[in-house]
Parts: sequence; structure tokens; C-alpha cells
Amino acid sequence: MVRQYIGWKFILIAVAIVIVVITIWFVNNLSEKIQAEETKKVATWVSAYKELLQTNDDVNNLAVDIITTNTTIPMILTDESGNVVDHRNLDTNKIARNKLYVEEQLVRFKKQHPPFVMNITQKPRINNYIYYGDSLILKQIRYYPYVQLIVVALFICIVLFALSTTNRATQNQVWVGMAKETAHQLGTPLSSIEAWLEILKEQPSSESIALELQKDVDRLKLITDRFSKIGSVPVLEEKEVVQQVENMIAYIRKRAPQKVVLGFTSSEPHINAMISGPLFDWVIENLLKNALDAMEGKGAIQVKIENHPAHITIDITDTGKGIPKPLHEKVFQPGFSTKKRGWGLGLSLAKRIIEEYHQGRLYIKSSEIGKGTTFRIWLRK
Repeated sequence: MVRQYIGWKFILIAVAIVIVVITIWFVNNLSEKIQAEETKKVATWVSAYKELLQTNDDVNNLAVDIITTNTTIPMILTDESGNVVDHRNLDTNKIARNKLYVEEQLVRFKKQHPPFVMNITQKPRINNYIYYGDSLILKQIRYYPYVQLIVVALFICIVLFALSTTNRATQNQVWVGMAKETAHQLGTPLSSIEAWLEILKEQPSSESIALELQKDVDRLKLITDRFSKIGSVPVLEEKEVVQQVENMIAYIRKRAPQKVVLGFTSSEPHINAMISGPLFDWVIENLLKNALDAMEGKGAIQVKIENHPAHITIDITDTGKGIPKPLHEKVFQPGFSTKKRGWGLGLSLAKRIIEEYHQGRLYIKSSEIGKGTTFRIWLRK
């Protein structure tokens, strides 16, 4: 599903690039042709304007028709000193609001096209100059590729968002279904084990064995309860976070190698927050086990809780091999793992529990290759 989503993403981007490139090429060619035609029209207009200086009535009528039919190309007529003599097809509303509008357009026209020189008299020789700009149609055609680019970009964003949402929803269904099925499968043999355990407790010589088995059964019950809560709306209760974390540290300390030192500090002895006890313990356990795996049997793990006015932070720091910067986000993706064993779901589930169920944050605060990593849990109070 993920590979298919990535493939579609690149296909959409490639298609969009091709569409934009072809459109820009086509529009540039089209605008050049239109601009050449407009230049010819201006040249014809200048010729007609010259003819108006003659006295032939037939020619004058034709010249007037040519001049009056130009309603799209903006033009400004100036004398030899650069003073505006006349103008056509400029925005009358802007002229009324801004007295310098015509002069501003003249500056623009001078940059866009060279002027047409129109000789008024031979002796003395007096010239006028016709400056012209691009018509509104030509401007719209030139802006069209950029408008299309925005439309295509919006379309791709919408499609990618829809694909991402669908992909995320499918993944959620898979994880929830897997978790609930695992809880269901564990429940059946667990009930049978509890029954045999009760029989074993009745044997005086097996009390110590039954006691140890009871701990493992309780542990399996806790795991089953955690899996059953995935996908359901968790019940958040006000819990003493310091005690919750200390209990999990004590649990992991008994199972950690002797060369691993676990330390714990808290800015206050008692800090309350709204959490789901079983799921929160699962997150702490996952992070501590992840730290143990990173150190390969020796080192130190330091857990630090800090109380703030509106939130609390829990930092879990190890002295392991560290995580490269490009992998800081990938480690939370389902299926990603640097270990030979495991499914790569621990950190993914931990992040989901903290961010979706507790409305908090779980991220890598810092990491340095060869020195260690710090994971931070951020929780609202």
C-alpha cells in the first residue's frame, strides 16, 4: 500500500510537470504570434494616422475606419519632447483616479516595445512617437500557464491528501484488527492457563511455582488488555505519573542486564496527568526496551520528568549507538526496524498512543552517533 501510494505520488508529479512544460511552450509560441500581429496592427494604425494628414476624402474615410477599429491595443502618442499628445485604449477609471497613470504607462510601454516614428512635417521636420503596450488578451494568455500551474498544484495536493487519508485509514484498520485479533487469540489459552493454575495452587508443594506462574499470567492479562484497547476510545483518568513511571522502571530493571544502570529523577515527587494507565505503561515499557536494545548489554538509561504549568515532559536518555538524523522520523513508521528480530511496531504504536489517544507528542529530542539518544514524551496536564 505504501509503495503504491509513493508510486502514484511520483506519477502525478511527473504528469503535472509535463502538462505545465507543454502549456508554457505552447502559450509562449502563441503569445509571440499574437504580439507580432499586434505590432502589424500598430504599424497599420500609424500609417492610417499619417494618411489623415492628407486631403483625399476616400483615403481619410479608410484611415478613420482603421483607427477606430483598434479597441484593444493601448497606445500613447508623444511629441519630440516626450510630452503626451494623445492616448487610446487606456483604463479611463484609472486615469480619473491617478493623474500620473498615463505617464506611468508610457514608461512601461517604452520598456516593452520600440516606438513607431511618425513624421508630421518635412520642413521643418517634426516627428511624433507612438508607444504601445500589450493588449488585455495577450496579457491573459501570458498569465494562463501560471493560473494553470496553481490549479494543477491544488489538484495534486487534493489527490495526495485523499490518498494519504485513505492510506492512513487502511493502516489504522489493519493495526486495530491485528491488535484485537491478538487479544482474542491470547484470551482463550489464558483462561485455560488460569484454570490449571488454580489446580496447581491447591498442591502444597507447588505454591512457589504457582506464585511465579501467577506473575506471568498477570503479565499476559496486562498485554491482552493493552491490545484490546487499541482502536477503542481510551478512558483517560487522573493518574500519578511519577509512580506510573517508577513502576515500569522497576519492572525493566529486574529484566535488564547487570551492566545497564537505570536512573530516575523528577522535578516534583507527585505529578498528576490525564492518562490511560495500561496504554501509558506500554509506551514507557517500549521506550525503555528500545533503549536497552540500543546499548547492547551495557550503559546507562536516565529517565527525567519535569513539571510545567500546562504540561509535563518525560525524557528517556540512553548511552547507545544513536540514531542518524535522516532516520528520526522513519523510526516511528510501521514496519521500520534496525533489529534482526521484531516487527518494527513498538515505536509506531507508542507514538500513536501518545499523540492520538493522549493528544500529546512523542519525538526524538536529540541523538548523537556513538553517544546516545533522548526520546521525549510531551503531555498536557
